[in-house]
Amino acid sequence: MPSCCAAAEKLPRSAILTKVRSWSRSSSFVTKPALWFESALSAVLILGQVPNGVTHRTVAEIPRKVEACLGISQLVCWGVSYYLIGIFNDAIGADRGWSETLVQGGFSVALLTAGGCSPVVGGCIDRFGGRPVMVTGSVLSALGCVGLATTGSVAGYYFSWVVLGAAMRCTLYDAAFATLAGLGGTRAKQAMSRITLLGGLASTVFWPVGHGLAELMGWRGAVLVYAAFALSTAPLHWAIPSRKPLHLTERSTPAMDPINPRERRITGGLYALIMAGVGFLASGMSAHMIGILTGLGLATGVAVWVSTLRGIAQSVARLVDVLFGRRLHALDLNVISVGLIATSFAAGFGGHVAVLAAGYAALYGAGNGLATITRGTLPLALFEPHGYGARVGRLLLPSFLLSAAAPIAYGAVIENFGAAGALSLSSAVAVAMVVASIALRAGFRPSPTVVAPRSGDTRE
Repeated sequence: MPSCCAAAEKLPRSAILTKVRSWSRSSSFVTKPALWFESALSAVLILGQVPNGVTHRTVAEIPRKVEACLGISQLVCWGVSYYLIGIFNDAIGADRGWSETLVQGGFSVALLTAGGCSPVVGGCIDRFGGRPVMVTGSVLSALGCVGLATTGSVAGYYFSWVVLGAAMRCTLYDAAFATLAGLGGTRAKQAMSRITLLGGLASTVFWPVGHGLAELMGWRGAVLVYAAFALSTAPLHWAIPSRKPLHLTERSTPAMDPINPRERRITGGLYALIMAGVGFLASGMSAHMIGILTGLGLATGVAVWVSTLRGIAQSVARLVDVLFGRRLHALDLNVISVGLIATSFAAGFGGHVAVLAAGYAALYGAGNGLATITRGTLPLALFEPHGYGARVGRLLLPSFLLSAAAPIAYGAVIENFGAAGALSLSSAVAVAMVVASIALRAGFRPSPTVVAPRSGDTRE
């Protein structure tokens, strides 16, 4: 059966809903949840349809208004979805009498859902642009929050996290990066860096906000307010320009020259390996950094204070890249980011000393902050911009899966081998990332992307 989104691209608008209804009556519609998700999304995406046969677009400057809207939406969307469990975990468990494992399991389900629908969402952004996909994500975020606040059963709780997982994939960095790549091509690097500045502050803003709301109206009322916050991002996403059938006077060349199918597979594999490692470490450190620091001998209060340096260093590193990294190639930034991550774990082995513990948290935060940027900019350096969303969606699937498994894996390692064992695991993963990054940088040489905008093209 052909892809729903692909078919939707080729049909007139009046025929799309009829076609979707026919898919919904087919047996595979029942047996393939991904097809259900794709066909439902296709019905929404007709608002952003691109005429058949249009494959090349002018690479123009990305409007500042779009950057501002995406930056604000990233702050809100990360806060009300990804960081929701961090502030309401204990309250949900206490209210419902559930174990921490059961409550945290919902978040793991969300990450698995995000990974499962990643190729579909990426492909739809390629075909229809980011506006309809991200608006859909805003609605899904609100529905997921409402579900969490109102359901009383385990099944309903987990289904709400499935909805939130799909929403995360439609609204967070990966969707925003694909949207910017579709609008600006290889010129999207700086825009990608800038929108991460606000997104990196999501936990800093929404954890105190969530805590205050929970004290005022209980966790259920707080999550319902989160639903309103999520819905408020829909106008921000609607401000994204729709895809227009603009043409290039010269065809874009691949960012790496030469790149044959074998080299493309190797390049894609190295990128997927690096980003899988970044995702695994980020998820594991989010769940266990404070536990690792206390396991190394720091007092709990000191460990909490030291761990806050991670977020500060993350934002500072991104700001430095925005201010001074315009001429730095994505491959070089990638080597720097994974080098900082690897160095951080070396410092971590001396974490019983407060200064080294601070270095561990700050270096890791800086490296992870830069790695978030290279997650979006590396594919623009390695491949041609056309098909960015679908390609990155496939390559990031291992990252989502390992992110879901990391908290459990780290918990088992800490239980059996202590904090030193967790740092050893982290160091091994980081070294593998460094080797892959050096191989990626040494094996391929960048060549300029040839893009000739039409005369008269201006910033919207």
